[in-house]
Amino acid sequence: MFPVSKLPVPTAFVLVVAAALAATALPARGRANPAQQMQKPMAGPRATALQITPLYVEPDPNSQRIDKVQIGREMVVAEKSGPWLRVYANTDIEEMQEQEDQPMVGGNDTPPPISGWVQAKGIVEETTPNGDQIIMGAAANEEDLASNPRGPTNAAQAAQLLYRRVAEMFPSSPLAGEAAWRAADIRWQIQKADVSTLPSAKEQQAYLRPRMNEDPLRNVIKHYPRTRWAALAAFDLIDDKLCGNWEGSTKCPEQEAELYEKYAGEFPDGPRTAQALYQAVYRMAVLTNMYSASGDKKKGDDAADHARALTKQMQAHFADSDYTWRASALVYKLDEDIPVYGIDLN
Repeated sequence: MFPVSKLPVPTAFVLVVAAALAATALPARGRANPAQQMQKPMAGPRATALQITPLYVEPDPNSQRIDKVQIGREMVVAEKSGPWLRVYANTDIEEMQEQEDQPMVGGNDTPPPISGWVQAKGIVEETTPNGDQIIMGAAANEEDLASNPRGPTNAAQAAQLLYRRVAEMFPSSPLAGEAAWRAADIRWQIQKADVSTLPSAKEQQAYLRPRMNEDPLRNVIKHYPRTRWAALAAFDLIDDKLCGNWEGSTKCPEQEAELYEKYAGEFPDGPRTAQALYQAVYRMAVLTNMYSASGDKKKGDDAADHARALTKQMQAHFADSDYTWRASALVYKLDEDIPVYGIDLN
């Protein structure tokens, strides 16, 4: 999805790099836990680049340039020579469930491990004072660029990788949890956007659609339990369980309302709880309309009463939330017999 330009590398040098990497036992990255430290070689501290950085055969800008180290790429510093660093740049391949019509996020565009010399300027090591704050700030800048239509095409991936570096290089930092969550969320949103373009995205049942890789979000829940980051990750995961298209069936809003209510019960004070309750209220309001249209007055009345009860719960616990006010507006429409089915959820 985000191609990386490659320059020709002499075969002999590739063999040397491969041997060096094998000697240092640098592991390939799979579905890595954002909060878990990788096994470091003895060569030196981990590091990452805050800018696209040329990689040279020798510590000399006039020597052969091997490649470019992309923003956020994981490296290990093996040697220092004045303003130069000899590094092993690891790969950030993310394993995805491969299905016939599912796009590969990252895919074959991810560069292989490489080795060479880089200028130290713009390289943050795990020994850099306030390194966690520096990388976190750089990641936030890239994330902001990603929201700009005129920003770099790979800004979202750069932000995701930089956030990962904070969590992996500084696991004891107070920023580690937030960084792990942001990395997982950005990746999730990229997958979600890609999958939404497929014809199968409109399938009513979730199991008929390509499955997204939930591992990074589940790792956040596992390694940061009972935190706001776990609550945020759990809310994202609901996406993969929703119907693609209701097709006028009451089964979908019933199941989805149950999912959102269950979430609210598990995270009663979470940062997405008011939003989850509103989504449940909306689906109860829709069910009221659906049941009324089919002539099932009792089920329609029960759904409306449930919407009112959930809204009262929101008014008691989230009085200042936009979602509470929106839920109150839905209940008003129910009381006035104004149809709500078809309201935009966003």
